[in-house]
Amino acid sequence: MAETRPRWRRKRYVIGAVVVLLAVFAFVNNTQLFTEVGGKGPKLLAHRGVAQTFSTAGVGNDTCTAERIDAPVHGFLENTIPSMRAAFDAGAHLVELDVHPTRDGQFAVFHDWRVDCRTEGFGTTRDFTMAELKRLDIGHGYTADGGRTFPFRGRGIGLMPSLDEVLAAFPREPLLIHVKSDDVAEGVALAQRLSELDSSRLADIAVYGGDAPVQVVRDRLPRIRTMSKGIMVDCLLQYEAIGWTGMIPDACANTELHIPESYAPWLWAWPSKFVSRMESVGSRVVLVAGSGGFSEGFDTPEALARVPGGFTGFVWTNRIADVAPLINR
Repeated sequence: MAETRPRWRRKRYVIGAVVVLLAVFAFVNNTQLFTEVGGKGPKLLAHRGVAQTFSTAGVGNDTCTAERIDAPVHGFLENTIPSMRAAFDAGAHLVELDVHPTRDGQFAVFHDWRVDCRTEGFGTTRDFTMAELKRLDIGHGYTADGGRTFPFRGRGIGLMPSLDEVLAAFPREPLLIHVKSDDVAEGVALAQRLSELDSSRLADIAVYGGDAPVQVVRDRLPRIRTMSKGIMVDCLLQYEAIGWTGMIPDACANTELHIPESYAPWLWAWPSKFVSRMESVGSRVVLVAGSGGFSEGFDTPEALARVPGGFTGFVWTNRIADVAPLINR
């Protein structure tokens, strides 16, 4: 019997069948239902080492956070060698640190653009030599009670390290270097310094920050993982377009991806397959709390409960000493 169904209807059925098959393929290719993670859990990124904490409510780029710290429960100051060592000892798998150039062509490890907030000095790190910065008291400005007392005043002289000192103190430990400017010249200088390290050491170092300096590092040292807003947007937009197939864009290779938890569920194959895919092209996935705002971290048991099961990437925390025992347990 001859086919009497209209051609347009036959085409509609074929198109419908193709759509269904593609949907089934996308689901099976990206679902976590058939993924075995075993006993693996997340790894920990310690932001600035073991640091004094503070409320992030209302914090902006120019906020002096040393003036609003919580009541101290330890004696460490951020971005110092003792604080980084304490972070690794506590269970950190990766430590983040901030760098700024000095007047004599070195890199100081210090969070702020200006020294006014934390020290008794005035100006930017670029106004000082490294030797001059070491004479400043980086604990000078910390207060938890509105300026009535300063628990670290006089205790931070000589504690601001250079990047060279940090690299010497931690010759094998993974480090994440934060470039706080968008200065191309800073990227050139950092790439030159890091190029002096051997290839095995470069594999454990990552750089993130402004688009311009980080792109210089990425171009000159492709073995180092890098991240800037531009690099991450380029990677994730391409991944959202083709990731359902299991393909990973070239733009995602050898990157440092800091994924806000509010955005993460929209990624194809999140969490475990996504992490595995990125690791297969040399990239590292770090989950940051909330929408990825100012230094948001997984710092409490309640926050850790939001980390999805099966996530084996890195978790950003500002309280490594408190969080590491919870993760290990």
